[in-house]
Amino acid sequence: MPVLLAQPIKAKLDTGARTSALHAFDLEPFEVDGAPWIAFAIHPAQRQAHPEVLCRAPLLGQRLITSSSGHQQLRYVIRTEAHIGETRFSMDLSLADRDQMGFRLLIGREAMRRRLLVDPSRSYQLSQR
Repeated sequence: MPVLLAQPIKAKLDTGARTSALHAFDLEPFEVDGAPWIAFAIHPAQRQAHPEVLCRAPLLGQRLITSSSGHQQLRYVIRTEAHIGETRFSMDLSLADRDQMGFRLLIGREAMRRRLLVDPSRSYQLSQR
């Protein structure tokens, strides 16, 4: 069961990032019938603390993620379905504190591979739905 959000999140397509990341906080791992899950909260709107959306998802595990500055962090990872325009696909998301970042969702090259084509000369090609 993937995480489902009723509202869109503005995302940055980042070909320099291998892994996708979602701004998440108040992370609480738990179990459902012996399977690992994680509960967390997100702020889907850029630079705003409201609304606060509570989520839960099956936990894929933890991965050591290296940031662009070279800092390594062990992060929880979930799988969810992405909807970008008419394109729908599953992608893995690491859960990280991105509160100070411009975008709450970063889509890395693993998720984009064979699905999306990036034109660096263009921005904001999809309207909100």
